[in-house]
Amino acid sequence: MDLSQHAAVVNCEAYRDGKKIEHFDIDKVADFLDDSACFVWIGLAAPDGAAMQALQAAFGLHELAVEDAEGAHERPKLEEYGDTLFMVLHTASLENGAIVYGETHVFLGCRFIITVRHGPSAGYAKLRERKESVPDKLASGPGYVLYSIIDFIVDQYQPCIDHLQTKFQQYEQQLFQPSLSEDKLQDFYQLKTELLKLDAAVNPLHEICTQLIRFHGDIVPKENRLYYRDILDHVKRVTHTASQMREMVNSAMQVALGQISIRQNEVVKRLAGWGAILAVPTMVFSLYGMNFEFMPELKWRGSYPAVIVGIIAGCYFLHRRLKRDGWL
Repeated sequence: MDLSQHAAVVNCEAYRDGKKIEHFDIDKVADFLDDSACFVWIGLAAPDGAAMQALQAAFGLHELAVEDAEGAHERPKLEEYGDTLFMVLHTASLENGAIVYGETHVFLGCRFIITVRHGPSAGYAKLRERKESVPDKLASGPGYVLYSIIDFIVDQYQPCIDHLQTKFQQYEQQLFQPSLSEDKLQDFYQLKTELLKLDAAVNPLHEICTQLIRFHGDIVPKENRLYYRDILDHVKRVTHTASQMREMVNSAMQVALGQISIRQNEVVKRLAGWGAILAVPTMVFSLYGMNFEFMPELKWRGSYPAVIVGIIAGCYFLHRRLKRDGWL
């Protein structure tokens, strides 16, 4: 099948001794696979089923890995299929102040690396140009290209975690403002959700990089393993920051819940205070509403003004007392 017309094919390059020797159409990949001194780097974006089936035939990829790469929405993982490794990496990047997620699926063999991008993940054209400027490192083969891709993905995580830290600091400052009337509980909950999504993308790289360091020496040469240890350090830094932020967000949510309870208590206190004040006229009126023939002051002309003055005085006294005690 001729894949040269597929929009999914982004780039196909062949390298020998770390130097690019040719940009080729994907349907001619067999010409370079026959050369034991070459390796190829192929990039695709959201390929269709036909493109993936053609790649499967050209590189002998396992059908289960091809099915995963075609459908996307996979968890981050590393799987071994014979002489080929298949990886799913979740990407994260900032776009217009929001974190967007995508996926990069990687097929890695001794003489080829294929990247399949899904969703709003960044392309690797600039990364490819940078690595072509250091042919001595690129000469070590697809294992170094894989390191470069993972390192590029991990570098995108740091601006995301910095963005979430900035949002948390803003929410935290607003949380302790005396004039704040609304609670920030929903904001903190959404922030915690974003942290969990980012952690779900980053955390699996611990296991992936560990496996690449300890195993698969035929694909990842020993001299390249120190690069993966560097990635591990970056991953640990991001996951450690995310873990600390989750604890702080949990604490902030408890503070927000406490503030809600305090505001509710303030409302209850005010209602109770006004209820106590209204109890004074209620009690007097209820007494005079009883049908007794002999009641004090019924025959006195000044009884009504005296009752009104007494009610006002009692209400005023209670109001001052409750105001002083902070109930009103």
